[in-house]
Amino acid sequence: MDAKRFFLEPGTPLHRQYEALRAYFVDEVSSADVAKRFGYTAGSFRVMCSLFRKNPVRQFFADPNEKRRVAMEKKESKGDRLRTNVVALRKQNLSIYDISSALRREGLVLSPAGVSLILKEEGFARLPRRRDEERPATTRPQVAAVADVRELDLSPRTFRTQFGGIFLFVPYLNAVPLQAMLDEAEFPGTAMVPAAHAMRSLLALKLFGNARHSHIMSHVLDEGLGLFAGLNVIPKRAFLTEYSCRLPAECHQSFMRSWFDAMSRLGLKRGVSFDLDFHTIPFHGEDALVEKHYVSKRSRRQKGILGFLVQDADRRVFCYANCDIRKEDQADEILRFVEFWKSRTGRLPEELVFDSQFTTHTNLNRLNQMGILFITLRRRNRRMLERFRAMEPTAWRRIHIDGISRKYANPRVFDERIELDDYDGPLRQIAVEDLGHDEPTILITNQLRRSPTKLVERYAQRMVIENGISDGIDFFHMDALSSAVPMKVNLDLQLTLMASGLYRLLGAQVGNGYETARSQTIFRDFVQATAQVSVSKKEMVVRFQKRAHNPLLLAAGFAKKDVKVPWLDNRTLRLVFG
Repeated sequence: MDAKRFFLEPGTPLHRQYEALRAYFVDEVSSADVAKRFGYTAGSFRVMCSLFRKNPVRQFFADPNEKRRVAMEKKESKGDRLRTNVVALRKQNLSIYDISSALRREGLVLSPAGVSLILKEEGFARLPRRRDEERPATTRPQVAAVADVRELDLSPRTFRTQFGGIFLFVPYLNAVPLQAMLDEAEFPGTAMVPAAHAMRSLLALKLFGNARHSHIMSHVLDEGLGLFAGLNVIPKRAFLTEYSCRLPAECHQSFMRSWFDAMSRLGLKRGVSFDLDFHTIPFHGEDALVEKHYVSKRSRRQKGILGFLVQDADRRVFCYANCDIRKEDQADEILRFVEFWKSRTGRLPEELVFDSQFTTHTNLNRLNQMGILFITLRRRNRRMLERFRAMEPTAWRRIHIDGISRKYANPRVFDERIELDDYDGPLRQIAVEDLGHDEPTILITNQLRRSPTKLVERYAQRMVIENGISDGIDFFHMDALSSAVPMKVNLDLQLTLMASGLYRLLGAQVGNGYETARSQTIFRDFVQATAQVSVSKKEMVVRFQKRAHNPLLLAAGFAKKDVKVPWLDNRTLRLVFG
């Protein structure tokens, strides 16, 4: 477009009026010529000039800040309205969530956090915790009865339960003197919820892989869950927190020993080689006594509770756990496990496999003097790596290992004897290349005669070790302790040991490869099953729906395991598979 035409031929009425008035008043063109040039009649242009003389303040050009000013005025008006409404609603004793909902019904959107900020600026204190009847009338979830063993209803009836699979564990629990074990370990209980009923309630959630204990509130009306525990209903989340806080730390070690012995009597077989690992459970609260530890999932150090876990390498069952560990005692935890194992089995563990910096050279020497075999990693340093790089290719030899990805099945190894400070005697060091890492993996062991292939194969399972321990941690949800329902870590570890042992017993009885299957696999194939429960005067029948893996349970004899359940008034439990 020609720039000159923009001024001579205005495109909008307002622009045309401006150019016409400017030509008349500034360029002093006659009114007749102006009217003719811009398309006005002579009379209408004279009226326009008269009006402009009376009110020359005419907005011909838009204010660039006008839209912003209008928007700010609207925003301030809306903010004042929100503030006024928030204050008025708080004076009606409404919580920040109630206020946010009330504003939304009026077409005003403000989050509970925004409501809280306004109330804080206005000087309002937090509301005290209110009872349900003090809250505004609205649709609420149905409230379950209070858990009380005295209110257990065993009258004849039939119902469906989402947790039918956990009744597969009742025969094992029935063979364990759980109440006597808890009494010996001084677990507290009440007339409403005895200790054994409390632990069965917590164990039911762990067996079913419940991600957070707060999620129990979604299942409090499931009759099967309460029946498994021997209660009228499963206890609510407040009980779970309160009960874990009542338990003294020393009772867990006592109960762990009793549970270990009970699993052995039930036929849970133990191996001779063990995988040891530390696992940090993140802590998100404020506590000056909580130390920082390395969190592998986040590749950083942060506040957390350090848990020590020992898993049977053959059976993949957790057999020892402890979380009452300070940094200064961390290196000696391996010796405490050795002492525990000897006291329970009468013999020392044959082989321990763990990561680098797990313990000190002094403790490695103690293990060697006790005749315990070990395999661990050695931390690499610059001088060590330069030495390996400078070696002739003929110094390395190629081996073949089984049990790992075919891509890394033929690594190169360099085998030598070394000595370490604070360790008496020779050690064996094996550097391994082409195992999937940029730098060589360096193993040290006191097994001087075992072939390099067998040693590398055993430590190649370290990936499987961590995956196996990770499977237990993920399935039994030990990392979910930062939920709104806090639970002491030592109780959660104890429940993990119990659930792990029961899953191994179930897998061993089913057989067909389930002896070493992941807990998640056993849960998916057998435990995650709905069922119909029929209660009569003499028995309780749990009838499972038709599923692909039911023939394996039938072949394992679960349909013939009729047991009298003491905590259900000695009614006979019968499992039926469709």
